[in-house]
Amino acid sequence: MELISLGIDIGGTNTIAGFVDRNGKVLDKVSIRTCDYELIGDYMHALTAEINNSFAPLKDRYSLCGIGIGAPNGNYFTGTVDFAPNLRWKGVLPLAEMFHQRFNVPAVLTNDANAAAIGEMMYGGARGMKDFVVVTLGTGVGSGFVVNGELVYGHDGFAGELGHTIVDTEGRLCGCGRKGCLETYTSASGLKRTMIDLLNKSETPSNLRHFDLDSISAKMIAFEAKMGDILAIEAFEITGKILGLQLANTIALTSPEAIFLYGGLSKSGDVLFAPTHKYMELYLLNIFQNKVKLLYSELESDHAAILGASALVWKELN
Repeated sequence: MELISLGIDIGGTNTIAGFVDRNGKVLDKVSIRTCDYELIGDYMHALTAEINNSFAPLKDRYSLCGIGIGAPNGNYFTGTVDFAPNLRWKGVLPLAEMFHQRFNVPAVLTNDANAAAIGEMMYGGARGMKDFVVVTLGTGVGSGFVVNGELVYGHDGFAGELGHTIVDTEGRLCGCGRKGCLETYTSASGLKRTMIDLLNKSETPSNLRHFDLDSISAKMIAFEAKMGDILAIEAFEITGKILGLQLANTIALTSPEAIFLYGGLSKSGDVLFAPTHKYMELYLLNIFQNKVKLLYSELESDHAAILGASALVWKELN
């Protein structure tokens, strides 16, 4: 029988799970709303039922060899999710062991950005690379660092928190409780905050003035920027400058071959990419200039989270 892995991406709103073969083909996938379950036991029961229903028509041909899980604050060493701020269940959750008990196969867990990095290395643009960084730009900012072909976990499993490097000690309040973290400026929500600041502090015409401020989204800002809206373009310029600076600092630490931008905000395209690349090169130490490629993730967007999580299994089996 052909081996397949199960990739599970746990987000604060939704959980997506899918069966993936060694070539990165998603055979089937299911999803449930994470936020609907107040108790972890109820969540596990509902997700297990969905996964079993999905696997039923596959089990005559395929054998499940392992489960890979990407989750916020996921710890590779312990298999636990530790105090994730955007999950309803608090404390330390032994999720890898919980999945192992239910499916009787090895289960490996890491945070969602690390999973994206492994997925990029196995199925995406980082194939053949040994040194690269994946930066996830979504509701928050995450990152996965690969050095000499291995993901960097640090001594406790939490290395690579680029989103929580501080860019302004008196800056915006972050969900982690500190001020000025990168993700408060360069995430989708950070871009929205920048846009609202510009709308409130200037009288420059903008199509976004026609909307209630709470309804403005990163996707709307990107659309208006592409249409030539001056304030929307400025919001991306500010965002790109801050992100470019931190990427320049990142390059000085690990000298990667490439940095991949992944996640919803990266889909904004050139309005984000151009200023980010410009300022990255501007702030780079001269020995690194024009050496590091800034690229978009090549993971198929509809399946990226599943592929990243499932790749953990194949990485462990290699």
